[in-house]
Amino acid sequence: QVQLVESGGGLVQAGGSLRLSCAASGRTFSGSTMGWFRQAPGKEREFVVVISWNGGTYYADSVKGRFTISRDNAQNAVYLQMNSLVPEDTAVYLCAGYRRGLIWGAYDPSSRSLVEVWGQGTLVTVSS
Repeated sequence: QVQLVESGGGLVQAGGSLRLSCAASGRTFSGSTMGWFRQAPGKEREFVVVISWNGGTYYADSVKGRFTISRDNAQNAVYLQMNSLVPEDTAVYLCAGYRRGLIWGAYDPSSRSLVEVWGQGTLVTVSS
């Protein structure tokens, strides 16, 4: 069974930092794009950031300059360093494993339809 398990969420004050982790099991994602989405209460799931198998990245404008995605293919894991957090970042953050075979630059990485596997999410709450 293919699984993505997130960790690292919690409560932080505005201006603070958190580091999220996503551990994959059941298949290797080393050759696949991986990313993070988030869903705030009462809102639709929105794209945050994506990373290609060899390190190419694409960020949503709302997090550019504050968030950094990285991955460790040997560990089958992806990480999200979040700095300068603001209350608007409060959401459940979900790890996303994209379909195999995607060619970087030839698709819209913010499209949820390209995600093959979702994690269960980890809650990030930013207090003002």
